[in-house]
Amino acid sequence: MSAAAAPQPVKLSLPLEYQQHLFQELRGEDELVILARGLGLMRLVTNLLHSYDAAGDNLIVVVNAEDRENSWIGEALAEHAAISVAPKARGLTVVNTDFTSVGTREKLYARGGIFSITSRILVVDLLTNLLSPETITGLVVLHADKIVATSLEAFILRIYRQKNKVGFLKAFSDNPDPFTIGFSPLASMMRNLFLRKVSLWPRFHMTVAQSLEGKKKAEVIELEVPMTDAMKEIQTAIMECVEISIQELKKSNTGLLEMEDWNLDSALTKNFDVIVRRQLEPNWHRVSWKTKQIVNDLTVLRGMLQSVVSLDAVSFLQHLDTIHAAHSPPPGSTRQSQSPWLFLDAAQTIFDTAKQRVYTGKQKAGAEANIDTLKPVLEEQPKWEVLAEVLEEIDRDLYFEPTARGDSNGTILIMCADTNTCRQLRDYLQTMHVKPRVEKKVEEIYDPDEDRPSAAFMMRRKLRNYLKWKREFAQVSATLFSENQKALSGAVDPRTKSRAPVNKRRRMRGGGMSMGGGPGRLENGSIAQYFEKPNEVAELMAEVQITEEEAKQNPDIVTYDPLEDMEDFYQMFDMQDLVVIHAYDGDQDEHVLEEVKPRYIIMYEPEASFIRRVEVYRSSHNDRNVRCYFMYYGGSVEEQHYLYTVRREKDAFTRLIKERASMSIVMTTDAHGIEDPQEAFLRTINTRIAGGGRLAATAQPPRVVVDVREFRSSLPSLLHGRSMVIVPCMLTVGDYVLSPNIVVERKSVGDLISSFKDGRLYNQCETMFAHYRSPMLLIEFDQNKSFTLESFADFSGSIGSVSAANAGASDLQSKIVLLTLAFPKLRIIWSSSPYETAEIFERLKAQEDEPDPIAAVQAGLDRESMGAEEQAFNTEPQEMLAVVPGITPKNITNLTLETENIREVANMAVEELEPLVGREAARQIHGFFNRDLIEDDD
Repeated sequence: MSAAAAPQPVKLSLPLEYQQHLFQELRGEDELVILARGLGLMRLVTNLLHSYDAAGDNLIVVVNAEDRENSWIGEALAEHAAISVAPKARGLTVVNTDFTSVGTREKLYARGGIFSITSRILVVDLLTNLLSPETITGLVVLHADKIVATSLEAFILRIYRQKNKVGFLKAFSDNPDPFTIGFSPLASMMRNLFLRKVSLWPRFHMTVAQSLEGKKKAEVIELEVPMTDAMKEIQTAIMECVEISIQELKKSNTGLLEMEDWNLDSALTKNFDVIVRRQLEPNWHRVSWKTKQIVNDLTVLRGMLQSVVSLDAVSFLQHLDTIHAAHSPPPGSTRQSQSPWLFLDAAQTIFDTAKQRVYTGKQKAGAEANIDTLKPVLEEQPKWEVLAEVLEEIDRDLYFEPTARGDSNGTILIMCADTNTCRQLRDYLQTMHVKPRVEKKVEEIYDPDEDRPSAAFMMRRKLRNYLKWKREFAQVSATLFSENQKALSGAVDPRTKSRAPVNKRRRMRGGGMSMGGGPGRLENGSIAQYFEKPNEVAELMAEVQITEEEAKQNPDIVTYDPLEDMEDFYQMFDMQDLVVIHAYDGDQDEHVLEEVKPRYIIMYEPEASFIRRVEVYRSSHNDRNVRCYFMYYGGSVEEQHYLYTVRREKDAFTRLIKERASMSIVMTTDAHGIEDPQEAFLRTINTRIAGGGRLAATAQPPRVVVDVREFRSSLPSLLHGRSMVIVPCMLTVGDYVLSPNIVVERKSVGDLISSFKDGRLYNQCETMFAHYRSPMLLIEFDQNKSFTLESFADFSGSIGSVSAANAGASDLQSKIVLLTLAFPKLRIIWSSSPYETAEIFERLKAQEDEPDPIAAVQAGLDRESMGAEEQAFNTEPQEMLAVVPGITPKNITNLTLETENIREVANMAVEELEPLVGREAARQIHGFFNRDLIEDDD
């Protein structure tokens, strides 16, 4: 199976010229294909796989495929096999955690076919030779933009190319951006993929343009919808908050960040908050609390910009309430302990304008004149009216042309950004014609606007739900406020009772953040949460009451039971009468177009990739007519984001074309860029140590036994890159066995914290000392994050007085100290990155013997392997003993063999238990059986 079988004449579903050209190119040579998003990448991949599947006698492995992509590929291969009548086709076999049996996987590999294997299983099977790389016909790599040097997929490709020089390798990606970031990014990615040729296919490619701009194109109607004045005012205020936040970041972090491109335009069009956080992560322990808060605020503010155009007025106000509650400080706090943007006048504008879109105060006549009463406003989204006009236009078109021309259905497909918008439009379409029936007088003139679609019914219902939610929210807030006040009053020192309250201290100078005053402010200057009064809520509820006339017009809008009369709710509909609302879902949109066959498509929110999918769909079917309505808010962030996405992709392909033209080819020992592992190993021998030392005499590459669960990390790949032989095993003691004497337990910072919480680390250290002479604990940090356990900026005071900000880090350090006191001979390795860890391991193995994999696996299993002796014991006492703190599967066997019953274990002292289970476990077991129960009896 090492070479691909000769291509057989199979029937393909590649109707466009650029698709056929790409297919022939891929069948001829190995390359990386970077295709513009929306041009049908998965269709190309499935046709390529089918060509090998139909030939038979091949073993093809698909790498880095997602679960839904596996289902698409499986369905497509089954359809191709049925159409082409290929008797040798076997379809797709997905190998994941369900295939836990080694024998099952070995039989599947021996049979051949097309396999989609998860990366963790594939790398272990390749290293253990369960799947021999020489038997693989070729690899198909998806999402090539995610293949970095430390990824498991790059590890798999390295193993494959070292042992298989003739098998093919083809990589695909529809995201050009990662190939343009860094120094010579395309060349670096090509080295990770072990490929020499790259094929670029942007939308402006001549062949693509000719294929999609043929004789009959999809009819696209662009609709620019103006925003309301209130929406513009809110958007401007949010942008002002973003701009001031950027200025504060620049002023506070001079020298730490690259701030050349930091402006309002970049903050609106890029993933600005992600970029800022990525730049700050290496120095995250050095930045101030204010900087961290502003970085988090940027994410919130950018989300608010999107919510203004996507959410209705009531939902947006509710969204602001939750944001305000999440960012509000506890009672008595000062300005420095909450989000700085809440002190801006622009923030006041955001909250006030959002409230005015929903309801406003009204003046009563006479002596009772006041503004305590409210009336609903319920501003509608401008796109709703335009959507209703588009649907009305489509209805007229269907009326004059009742039979669809060509093979298209009369279905209307509405595409949205997410499921929340889909739900919003569904409610609007169901209720836009529901109006109160009011009897008119004869002399009244007919008003044509009364028959226009309206969202009044839906908005009133949303306002009622919002007022109910706000009432419950106010009760919860009042309860939390009172509890916090009690806690604060109880913590006050009696000597300081005569002082002014904390929240009445003088205001601090605000630097760049100006503090606005006004009736909507607290004493510390932040925006106050507004809660409606009971009488205001009552009047608003009366104003938005659903009338009986409205309920009668469409009673199932309010409530219905679909199981009451199933025939009315479960039936086949004519495609001519359907309005399908669907959220953008990547390649799944191609399947939606093929199944629905819409004649009319309404893009409620812009998406560049979907426009191309419509172009491909229309160009692939000459007998289907498609009219597409493209809606967007003019002058909004929505429009800017769409234009930026198109421009960014075009610039990315332009840079890739220039780099490909000037990219040099590195001459290596073979055509695939793989050097001989033996030569690479010989170059790493230190000849200054007795001509190479022991390694030079034996000429054997170093070996490391690795626990199979450790392949989640990048360390095994880096060790393999240093010409070490990786032996994956299921270890019960340690994670890495470097020699017969050295075992290493690797912990990330998060894993270290959880191991201390559940006591797992103490048990792991005890088992390591029981079987190895030199146990080591490796604490490994992320190379892109700060190399510290606590923030320098938050650390204040002496060691004895630890603040709440660094209490967690200090607690972790205290536990590490206790660990070293419990195990004085334990060696702790601090590593700043996996690269540093690989170098440390190489130094540790320099003068050590190679580990024995069989002995490493048997360590910790010598007692458990006594199956005959274990069967002689009753299992019920063992199950009871297993729930005792300190009892683990490793030490329960010792207790079972050395004691008679549970009573004997309960009466043993710590000194008697320590030789059997270790010091820490003995202390926990003794404490459990000797707990003082006097208080419980009382």
